[in-house]
Amino acid sequence: MKRQARGGGPIAVGASSVETVEGKAASAGEHTRTPQLKRRLGRADLRAVPEARRALRELLRHWGRPGRSDIAELLTSELVTNALVHTDHDAVLTVTVGPGGLRVEVRDFVARRPRLCVPNADDGTHGRGIILVQSLADAWGVRAHGVGKAVWFELDAGAA
Repeated sequence: MKRQARGGGPIAVGASSVETVEGKAASAGEHTRTPQLKRRLGRADLRAVPEARRALRELLRHWGRPGRSDIAELLTSELVTNALVHTDHDAVLTVTVGPGGLRVEVRDFVARRPRLCVPNADDGTHGRGIILVQSLADAWGVRAHGVGKAVWFELDAGAA
């Protein structure tokens, strides 16, 4: 399957919480509950990485086929780590679970876009995050904001 980056989707900024958001259903103006996680990540606070993973794990406890939530955790860790290590600002994690899939966005307040790079064996564990996102996500991209950007990925709940 060819994976590509594409644009789109709103980003919400909010307090640290797991909540449901009212959304309109496709038919007759009915309302559905959309599970969502919003978390503000403090500047350079790498403790936020395992905390974000735990919150995501709880949100995705009954989501998708086996292994999909593990992939979501890994990719979320990469985006959160990148935002905290490569900027000197706070970041905002927003996760939305819909009927067919999951969307994760990490917004930071630095316009510099992430670069795909081939990691060097001497780099240890650095330089692999965006390659993992590109390889494992069903879609991903970077969206510019007035101040900063949002790096996002999507996973289909049923894909193997």
